[in-house]
Amino acid sequence: MIAATQLRPGMVMKFNNELFSVFSMVHRTPGNLRGFVQVKMRSLRSGSMMEHRFSSEDKVERIALDEHEMEYLYDDGEYFYFMNTENYEQMHLTKDLLGDGVFYLTPQLKVNVEFYEGRPISVELPASVEMTVMETEPGLKGATVSNVTKPAKMETGLVVQVPPFINQGERIRISTSGGTYQERA
Repeated sequence: MIAATQLRPGMVMKFNNELFSVFSMVHRTPGNLRGFVQVKMRSLRSGSMMEHRFSSEDKVERIALDEHEMEYLYDDGEYFYFMNTENYEQMHLTKDLLGDGVFYLTPQLKVNVEFYEGRPISVELPASVEMTVMETEPGLKGATVSNVTKPAKMETGLVVQVPPFINQGERIRISTSGGTYQERA
């Protein structure tokens, strides 16, 4: 148990029998009133954001998570299979846990999976991934970088807006935080 004033962004805590990740916190001491800690947090189960005001004296339960590097192997339509890079154990995760991250999973991609009491609760993707363009309109001859883009379908089904000089079969780097084109790979 730690004091609410010791919470920091990124910490995981147990609140109302549910796990939350602290998004932001502000310690306020208004005039002659008692101090409080305003915390914005994200539920690790549902992903929804909520705010709560803790008294400065309140105690919260900080949760320590185990983090393991895993390598994505394949999916069978229902489950996504990963291998622990340290002990080579295989496990499967559901689309509910992965969310939109399934569109960035390519074979041999390494991700960090966080576990709580032996159960996976979140997956952290790398900042960017390399993918092959499967479908797009033909490239324009002499096209240079501009603000004009065209849709391109990747090997995982993800559709990304790319510059007009990108052609089918090319490898490009995509940001996993925004799903945007970064550069040729």
